[in-house]
Amino acid sequence: MTTAAVLLAAGSGSRMGHKPKSLLELNGEPLIRRSARQLLDAGVTQLVVVLGHYATEIEAPLDGLPVRKVYNPDPDQGLVSSQRLGLQALSDNTDTVIMSLADQPLVTTQDIETLLHAFAQCTSTTDMLFPLVNGQPGNPVLLSGRARADILAGDSSFGCKEWRQSHAAQVEKFPSNNLHFITDLDRPQDIADFEKQHGMKLQWPAHWAG
Repeated sequence: MTTAAVLLAAGSGSRMGHKPKSLLELNGEPLIRRSARQLLDAGVTQLVVVLGHYATEIEAPLDGLPVRKVYNPDPDQGLVSSQRLGLQALSDNTDTVIMSLADQPLVTTQDIETLLHAFAQCTSTTDMLFPLVNGQPGNPVLLSGRARADILAGDSSFGCKEWRQSHAAQVEKFPSNNLHFITDLDRPQDIADFEKQHGMKLQWPAHWAG
């Protein structure tokens, strides 16, 4: 089985005061690099990182990692445009795609492996799996090669969420109590909440501090 991943890091961080969330550092490591490393350690053989806003700064921490960087020329079109660019950049023989976000500080290699194992145990008619934590959908989301092809066959507004809504019978939920899957960082308050709840410090690089 060929497993690929798309790591989304093209947003403007508008709710974060227009700062690049994926450059926040946990234990001295930028989240973008941490996210990429976790995916690679889980056995991903092809990793595409979609960049847009702050591309030059965000790609620097990826130096030395075997990733392909794809640039969204108009990231303000929204998440779907980045999803589609990432999916287009993958090889056509990809069996499984992990659609991952770069602002999830707690997702580990083991978490990803758990989802991959659950997806492998699904029936042959299952083409998407996502974690469901206390009734809340989480990330990463796993897709089959068939779902990838279906999404790319749609128009420019058709992404993972739209595919899920129109193919409910082919979607599997992964019930979990693992908060890693629903912990992300959208606003400054999320950073404060994260530090209080988990006892870990998130720091901006010097250029973005203050």
